[in-house]
Amino acid sequence: MKHHKTEEDWKAELTPEQYQVCREKGTEPGFTGEYVDCKEAGTYLCVACGKALFSSKDKFESGTGWPSFTQAADEDAVATESDSSYGMQRIEALCEDCGAHLGHVFPDGPAPTGLRYCINSVALKLDEDE
Repeated sequence: MKHHKTEEDWKAELTPEQYQVCREKGTEPGFTGEYVDCKEAGTYLCVACGKALFSSKDKFESGTGWPSFTQAADEDAVATESDSSYGMQRIEALCEDCGAHLGHVFPDGPAPTGLRYCINSVALKLDEDE
C-alpha cells in the first residue's frame, strides 16, 4: 500500500459514512448510493486516495442495488482477498493503493469477464469526462 495513515487521519479526511465503509468494511444500504443509477461517462476514483479504480465503460445494471462493473480500470487498481464474514465466503475488493474497502467481486457478471465488482457508491468519486 502506498498510503500510510493513522485511523485518526482517515477519520479526519473521510465522512463518517465513508469511514464506516472504507475503513471498517461496512456496506451502504442497497439502492441508496449516489452512483447506482449514474449514467455519466468518466472514471470512478477511490474516495479515500483518488486512485482510478473503474471506468464508466465497464459499468452495468446488475439490479443488486450497488454500482457494478465488469472489471477494474487496470490490473493494479483493485486488490482482492478472501472474506468469510457474515458466514459467507466472498472475495473482498480493496483499493490497491490505500486498502480502502470497496465492496465484493462475484463470478456472476456479464461478458467479457464474467465478473461483477459490486461496489459501494460511498467508496467512489466520479471524475466525469469533459
